Amino acid sequence: MEKPPASSWSIHTRSEIVAKYEIFERVGAGTYADVYRARRIADGLTVALKEIFDYQSAFREIDALTLLRGSPNVVVMHEYFWREDENAVLVLEFLKTDLAAVIREAKKRRKNGGDGIPVGEIKRWMIQILAGVDACHRNMVVHRDLKPGNMLISDDGILKLADFGQARILMDPGFVPSEENQQVEDKDGGTITGPPEVIPECETSSQKGCDDGHKQEPVSKDEYFRQIEELKAKRVVEDDTDKESNLHDGDTSCLATCTVSDLEDDDLRRTSFSYDADEVWDDGTQGLMTSCVGTRWFRPPELLYGSTKYGLEVDLWSLGCVFAELLSLEPLFPGISDIDQISRIINLLGNLTDDVWPGCVELPDYNTISFAKVEAPAGVESCLPNHTADEISMVKKLICYNPARRSTASELLDDKYFTEEPLPVPVSELHVPSTRSGQDEDSPGEWHDYREMDSDSEFDNFGPVNVKATSGGFTIEFP
Repeated sequence: MEKPPASSWSIHTRSEIVAKYEIFERVGAGTYADVYRARRIADGLTVALKEIFDYQSAFREIDALTLLRGSPNVVVMHEYFWREDENAVLVLEFLKTDLAAVIREAKKRRKNGGDGIPVGEIKRWMIQILAGVDACHRNMVVHRDLKPGNMLISDDGILKLADFGQARILMDPGFVPSEENQQVEDKDGGTITGPPEVIPECETSSQKGCDDGHKQEPVSKDEYFRQIEELKAKRVVEDDTDKESNLHDGDTSCLATCTVSDLEDDDLRRTSFSYDADEVWDDGTQGLMTSCVGTRWFRPPELLYGSTKYGLEVDLWSLGCVFAELLSLEPLFPGISDIDQISRIINLLGNLTDDVWPGCVELPDYNTISFAKVEAPAGVESCLPNHTADEISMVKKLICYNPARRSTASELLDDKYFTEEPLPVPVSELHVPSTRSGQDEDSPGEWHDYREMDSDSEFDNFGPVNVKATSGGFTIEFP
């Protein structure tokens, strides 16, 4: 076995881990997490050992994966190890490819004269994504970093949401886990958890293949958002896991999930990050959420404008971006900075006003940055040429300014789009890439080059700007 770097010696010298797992090569590395391929000695199962150096990310991921245990479209955490003064090490199922690789391979085929992703396959991928997000949202887990690279795929075509290091569980402040969810220490020093009460996930009638034969009752949109608002109203205490700065690496999907990848290529991928700045609400209480979370290309307008009062609906915007990318094989909003990201959204959807989103003027940064009026927004249709009205409709149900108007995952699973020809293909017929392929050498500027994905507000690429003094400071207007 190759000698590991000095920075990674800790996992190799922890007796409770090496007694149960044979550790092989490191398949992902970064400032906040290293991932190793390993074999469970007891039965030979290949797993991923994810050593997390940031305690906040570790808390979030362990909590979310524990709550979601049993959800078929969420990555499995077998167990985890965590002692005082030691990094957390999560034992995850090993999945060697992801949806980003599916899109890359399809784009390469199309570039060589072939077809993209067949509609039946797109529908099956969408159904699995929606099932995973529905499981999260039914358990009040907001992922906050949904993107193709965080949607891992097994050899047999099962898609699973991963990388919950930025996830939050929207619970009452006084929530106390039941006894069956309490952590216990096993005889080898590893920390394990009892099975939490998870709402079982299942496919809709269009999915064909639910193991338990049950179908979840869809939640009405009114009830869905009523629950969100109810939870928001109760959040009046500080959450320590959102208290300190927490900047993530350039590729959370590889470095913090369990996938094989080309490390040099991954350094260029979409930057995910999360930091919290002790936001204070109008009533003087400490807020729980941060707007600086997720990956820019998939971040909704409310986060770009600095909102700290949001819920599950931020994931729905990200879903719309993912679906558009599956259809077109191109990112919907490939912004090179936060300002550019907002500009691209406005050019497509039109200006953000109180008419299209009542209350948007109250967003923290709404009055700080303004854009010239867009007389004729391009519309989502312009990004999906040669696609059907139903396909465009699926994206438009998610890509809309007003969070309350975004369709829930539960609603979309029952959409007629999935019951009309061409029908979703069986999972066994999906094309699954062998690994997460790297970037083409002759295409350095393609969509998966993520050098410019940091959270920034640099104006160098936008030409002249108008800065106007106001009673509260200033505004920046982009012509």
